[in-house]
Amino acid sequence: MSALIESLRSGFDAFPAANATELGAARRNALAAAVANDLPTQRDEAWKYTALRALGARKFATTANAAPFDVALLAEIPAPRLVFVNGVFNPTLTDLAGLPAGIELRPLSQLLAAEQPGNFDFLVRRFDAVDAFALLNAAFASDGAVLRAAANAASETPIHLVFAGVAADADLAAHSRNLIEVGESSRVTIVEHHLGTGAHQHLFNHLVEVHAAPGAELLHARVQDESDGASLIARTDAALSSNSSYQRVDLELGAALSRHELNVSLRGEGARVRSSGSLLATGRRHVDTRLGIEHLACDTHCDLLWRGLATGRGRAVFHGGITIQAGADGSSAALSNKNLLLSDSAEIDTQPVLEIHADEVTASHGATVGQLDPRHLFYLRARGIPEAQARGMLTAAFCRETLASIGNSALAVTLTAMLDGKLASLEIGE
Repeated sequence: MSALIESLRSGFDAFPAANATELGAARRNALAAAVANDLPTQRDEAWKYTALRALGARKFATTANAAPFDVALLAEIPAPRLVFVNGVFNPTLTDLAGLPAGIELRPLSQLLAAEQPGNFDFLVRRFDAVDAFALLNAAFASDGAVLRAAANAASETPIHLVFAGVAADADLAAHSRNLIEVGESSRVTIVEHHLGTGAHQHLFNHLVEVHAAPGAELLHARVQDESDGASLIARTDAALSSNSSYQRVDLELGAALSRHELNVSLRGEGARVRSSGSLLATGRRHVDTRLGIEHLACDTHCDLLWRGLATGRGRAVFHGGITIQAGADGSSAALSNKNLLLSDSAEIDTQPVLEIHADEVTASHGATVGQLDPRHLFYLRARGIPEAQARGMLTAAFCRETLASIGNSALAVTLTAMLDGKLASLEIGE
């Protein structure tokens, strides 16, 4: 058994959520399955390019005394916002002013305290026994965001979910479980922020479930900019009903190790998903993103546009999986993953996968790994632009492409500024 799982198992009985009347047995079963299977290895196909030996050898506490939170980090994140610090709801930093009518936003801990089983049925969902992190999340998660939008609700301004990591007196493993339910014909914009302050090496295990009712529209952005020593394992499972739309934008900018698994199930006729993202593997960072898009109904559509960048000794891993099941006739799918390799020591692994079991579909996929085009560099240099600046301009344009499809212009400006700020700190000119 890995030291990571053993340290969590040994602290389970003292964990308050372990003794909850309605959830105790389910949590213990999930922990037992995680112990039995342990962490995945590189022999597991889904983890082929991401080694967990170093992470598995570490020990983590389930609770720890945290340092004060730097409120300046929230200066650019307006209300309405729900804030969690090291996985725990923070009412002082939370501000729900302006939350639209018909949208309920609460921390999971409040629902658990109410002890109404119907409020947290999603916590006991069964997971694949080989997904150790999802099982650990089911065992330990006691907080997170629960957002429920009623039918025909509309959010004109983004709703912000903030997950902050701060230094503490021990390395902490924090597990958050989140639920987003978007009612029939409702329109909601959500921005997930994963940010860090201070030097810490915590492990954050983050799981989100998304349910979109018929005709619902959800724009879901996620910005991951955790501290340099942090590890973040995230999973998003989305189920889309007929004629619903899910637009997803991801910026992977921080943490030492980050992995995000995005699974989208197009269950209703006419359901649509558009997913785009930028992966920045800089320094010694390891960034792993795995998409699993499944077409189950007729006339469903997916459009996937992802860009990767690796410099220094960073490593970017991308898996874009699309499956069009039998009966999903008339579906269309497109995947584009282009990557820039900006140093001899960096590495990029990309794996586009397309499986088609239906007739009359339109599908395409492609992936490339290369360097900046010397012709474009020459064009800018010929106009008096220094080489380092020219490289920076081309790199920024390459990464910004993933934000071009955002309909919410104010959000596009905000995300572009975050991306540009991170790129400006890179030594792309070398």
